[in-house]
Formats: sequence, C-alpha cells, structure tokens
Amino acid sequence: MWHPAVMTVIAVLGAGKIGEALLSGLLNSGRSRDDLMFTERYPDRAAHLEQTYRVRAVDTATAAGKAEVLVVAVKPQDIDPLLTELAELIGSNTLIVSLCAGLPIALYERRLPDGVPVVRVMPNTPMLVGEAMSAISAGAFATEAHLELTEELLGSVGKVVRVPESQQDAVTALSGSGPAYFFYLVEAMIDAGIMLGLPRPTVTELITQSAVGAARMLRDTGDHPVLLREAVTSPGGTTIMAIRELERHGVRAAVLAAIEAAWERSVELGTTHHN
Repeated sequence: MWHPAVMTVIAVLGAGKIGEALLSGLLNSGRSRDDLMFTERYPDRAAHLEQTYRVRAVDTATAAGKAEVLVVAVKPQDIDPLLTELAELIGSNTLIVSLCAGLPIALYERRLPDGVPVVRVMPNTPMLVGEAMSAISAGAFATEAHLELTEELLGSVGKVVRVPESQQDAVTALSGSGPAYFFYLVEAMIDAGIMLGLPRPTVTELITQSAVGAARMLRDTGDHPVLLREAVTSPGGTTIMAIRELERHGVRAAVLAAIEAAWERSVELGTTHHN
C-alpha cells in the first residue's frame, strides 16, 4: 500500500526555470532541504542552484535511487534518453510527475516498468512568482493518494485543478499559453498609453496594476466577467466606446480563433510521442 506520509524525498529532474521555481516553492512551503534534490546538466548552473537553495545536485541514478517522487521537468526533446535511463532504475514505488508540455502519459507507461504511477501536469510560467495554474491528470496506475501528493507539491507554487488527460490540450491552449495572451494585450495597452502622451513607466504601472486588480476581482468576487465589465461600462461613456471598437475589429472572434489554433498545435505536438 502506498502511503504519501512516507513519500518525503523529491527529486526535480531538470532544474530549468520551471524546475527551479518548484524547488523554491517547496522550500517556501516548509519542505526540508534534506528531502529535496535536483539534476542539472550544466555544472555552473547546478553550483549556482546549490549555493542559492542549499539543495543537493545529483545525477539521475542517484535521484532515482533515493527519491520516491521524480518530477520530470526536462525539455520534451530530452525525454527519450531520460526515459531509457530511468527504465533501468525505477519500479512501481516511484511516482513520476511530468511537467513536460505535450508529453502523453502513454509515453511514460510504455517506456517505464509496468505499474509505475504517472501524473501529467500542465503548469504555466506564473509558477515563477508562485501564481501558477496547473492542471493534473492521472495515469492508469496513479491512485488518489498520488494525485493528492501532486496537488500538495504544486499547491506550493499556485493553484491546481484535476482534468481528464483528454482535456490537457485544451488546458495547454488556455492556461498553458494563457499568460502570453495577457502579456500581448498589456503590450498593446502600453503602446496606446505612450501614443496618448504618457511616459512609459507611468503607463506600465497603470496597466499592470489594473491587470492585477481585475484578476483579483475575478478571483475574489466570483462574479461572471460580464457583470464585472458592465459595472465599469456606463451608458454613453468612455468604456462602451472602447468596447464597441473591440467588437468592430473582431477581437472576441480573434481570441477564440487564437485559442483554437493553440489547441490544434498542442494536439499535433502530442501525436509525435504517441507512436
């Protein structure tokens, strides 16, 4: 029987930005440094992370031998040699948590020993500031306890939802790529502010805080975005004129098309690893 209470040692395989963010979040949530380790291919970066977080840098064999949870955070193009190595090192007592975008659970279950539990995660880059939105999906051998542990780990760097794996491509198109859409909109709004004569530092602060405030209103009030938008939109006022222009230029349709395109690309990338 698998007991999450004894699953204390966690190894992050691939300490890039996302891997580092998770390490930092786990430490900030109270995890002991003695229960964490990581792998990193570049010695200089490994030394920097060891010095910064006082967490051990190890090789893959050591991580697989000592850790009960392996968080796979390598680039998707590096997954094949890693799985070849892990196949000789782990068994069904090791939980694999995959942060690799687009890689299906079937890839891990096909390449690793029978019975290895796998949880697939689609995080996003706000993990770097502790505000990630992560969606998790269970593999054939992942139990409720595995999912709860994964939620605990990722809860240290943001919010977590569960979805069937069949919905991961939609998650990728929405929250995985989502921060880029907001950055794109903010970029355009900053350009507009500069065009209207405001200095860049001022307009950047105006827009950034407006974005933070709007996001908190969405999260904290629970109101539908239409209600929140209408509360800003006075009859015959400035906001309704702006909304009219957004509608006239087809912004809503463009957003729908953009997210659909991202979904299609996610499906396409995923099929590469299904065979």
